[in-house]
Amino acid sequence: MKRIAVVKIAGAAREVSKASPKQRPLLQDIWCAGERRDNDMIRKLTSGHYRLYSRKKDPKTGRRRNLGTFKTRKAAEAHERTVEYFKSR
Repeated sequence: MKRIAVVKIAGAAREVSKASPKQRPLLQDIWCAGERRDNDMIRKLTSGHYRLYSRKKDPKTGRRRNLGTFKTRKAAEAHERTVEYFKSR
């Protein structure tokens, strides 16, 4: 599966795959920086659903734990607040 990134620079959208070789690393850095924040634990899946991941990595596997899959981002955010509430109790 080919991944194509669209980047907005000065109001003009360009595909990374069509950028010149000199521009490509710069555009990919901009795209990657805007794609995901370090603390963004809700990720959109290819199926269109949203998955909530743990902030900490699982010590056994080195991956983040799956805290649930939801149809909407709003539902995932609500569950994230619930998880944070019970963590602080």
